[in-house]
This record gives sequence, C-alpha cells and structure tokens, in this order.
Amino acid sequence: MKNLLKIVPLVVALSLVACKKDQKADQLIVSDETAATAPVVASPDEMVKEAQAKPLTTVALSESNFEFGKIKKGDHKEHTYEITNTGTNPLIISQVKPGCGCTVPDYTKEPIMPGQKGKITLKFDSSSFDGMVNKQAEIYANVEKAPMVISFTADIQP
Repeated sequence: MKNLLKIVPLVVALSLVACKKDQKADQLIVSDETAATAPVVASPDEMVKEAQAKPLTTVALSESNFEFGKIKKGDHKEHTYEITNTGTNPLIISQVKPGCGCTVPDYTKEPIMPGQKGKITLKFDSSSFDGMVNKQAEIYANVEKAPMVISFTADIQP
C-alpha cells in the first residue's frame, strides 16, 4: 500500500502531460535518472486484487454520470459523487483513477462503515478541450465488481 501511495503523484503528473491537446506521444522526454528511480505502476488487475483482498461489501452511488452542461474553455469544475456502504463490512476505497490528467480525484480515505456515506470528487480542468467531452474515473474498492466507473460530460465553449 505504501508503494501505491508513492506512485500516485507520478501517475497524476504523467497523466497531466497526456491530456495536452496538441502534444504528440513522442514529445515526452524522460531522463535516465527519472526512469531509474520511478516506481512500477500497478496494473488494473493488481489494483482490483488489492482492493478485493479485504472483506467485500456492497455500495450504492448517488449517480454514475454527471453533466456539467456548457462551460467556458479554461474553467475548472468539480462534482462530488456520494457513495453509500450498503453492505455489512467497512467500505475501503483504495484508489480512484481518472482516465486523464485533466481530472484530479479526491475521495474518502478512511473506511466507510456500513450504512455510512463517503464522497468522491472529480476536479476537471477544461483548458485543453473544445466541444463535447466525456471523462471517466475508475473506483477501486472492496466490492465484487471492481472497478466501478463514474463519469461526467461537458460542452466546452470558446
């Protein structure tokens, strides 16, 4: 778990670069020094296995998709999804992984007890986009069908 917490900032930093509209894949330059010290990123299968290593529970999301509607290019928007532990074991969200670095997650880190609610907030930077966008984030938790997916849409106006 400690290794996973060390790689999250690196994944977020690399994802930020991945969302630039005009950037090509071959423009990212990683020095040998950075590559030698960079931790290995866990695969989705490894993240699911880690999340499901705890006793499983069930959850209910307030919504799985949110529509921001029309927003101005450059706006920073955020939306909070509510997650309720409907099972009998504590809910442990081990990671929320956005599909793009333009989206930064924040979520309840402590165990969510049965019957209690937690929050997952997605913060979106629209600076690099035009028109309709659809973004997703995967929630890795101790539930049978992990990862769960939440998403949002926005119509980016000039």
